[in-house]
Amino acid sequence: MHEADRYDYDLPRDLIAQEPLTDRAAARLLVVRRAAGSLEHRHVRDLPDLLGPGDLVVVNDTRVVPARLVGRRAATGGKWEGLFLAVEPGGPHAGAWRVLAQTRGRPSPGERIVLVDRTGGDAAEITLVDRAAGGAWLVASAGGEAVEAVLARVGRVPLPGYIRGGAEEPGDAERYQTVFARESGSAAAPTAGLHFTDELLAKLTARGIGRAHVTLHVGLDTFRPITAPRLDDHPMHTEWCVCPPETVAAVQQTRARGGRVVAVGTTAVRTLETAASRATGSEQLAPWSGPTDLFIRPGHAFRAVDCLLTNFHMPRTTLMVLVSTFAGHELVRRVYAEAIRERYRFLSYGDAMLLG
Repeated sequence: MHEADRYDYDLPRDLIAQEPLTDRAAARLLVVRRAAGSLEHRHVRDLPDLLGPGDLVVVNDTRVVPARLVGRRAATGGKWEGLFLAVEPGGPHAGAWRVLAQTRGRPSPGERIVLVDRTGGDAAEITLVDRAAGGAWLVASAGGEAVEAVLARVGRVPLPGYIRGGAEEPGDAERYQTVFARESGSAAAPTAGLHFTDELLAKLTARGIGRAHVTLHVGLDTFRPITAPRLDDHPMHTEWCVCPPETVAAVQQTRARGGRVVAVGTTAVRTLETAASRATGSEQLAPWSGPTDLFIRPGHAFRAVDCLLTNFHMPRTTLMVLVSTFAGHELVRRVYAEAIRERYRFLSYGDAMLLG
């Protein structure tokens, strides 16, 4: 067995949630107490009773952009689909868009793509500039139009392919977004945050449970399967993250009074642990704004996170490795077996677990 095979499991396709629940907080919650190795079946709405006064919930406030692009190749008329990932921050192609694309044939640099809006009408044009890492393309918009303007006009909700084949339906634009989303930049939702409602947040506050924000703009590399047999050989591309000074202060104050830091989602974990890796001296973590390629795997010592609320993830991904590193490989295998046996809903629109 290769090292990466340890993070594989058989996911029944009928357990992959295709629709969000009407009530976000009604999602089931498998509560895992690591020290005792015990499992309990609850609901996300029970969080105020499962956490205590003085605990701190840390959420990712990234906002999903309408990153899915549909169009045709101007030269051939062939169908073209793309997913906007990021704007190149520097280098010879600074300002170009990085886009994952699918089409028949082999496009060439200089080729023009006509993008269509949600009614099918021609609405924008981009040009393929050069190949980029990870199979992506660097593209430029006609006339240098800002990416925000183009996406607002032609972009679709970037649902993962395992949800209806990526087909958008009414309501997805609102439901594939957290209630605390404010910093635009993600090509995928930080899905653990999808379970929160304004009512649940108010109940957490009334219970004396604090809330702090980080930002990590989610790219697709987070969700890609590990194809290398060894974890050391899996490439982790960078994602932009921010851990602001006020969150650093909130974490340190929480720890000082004996409270727990509860990360909502693996993206919050990676941001907090990235900030912790920048700390010096007696600091627990330091403010950070910049790229991270942190791959949390066996041997990682968690410095900033005590509990983790997260969805059930795809097999053989870095997310499975992170969760297994946090809670222990054998315990996580038990958790997933129990979730499958009890028919929990999996992946982005699915249920969650609380690892405490």
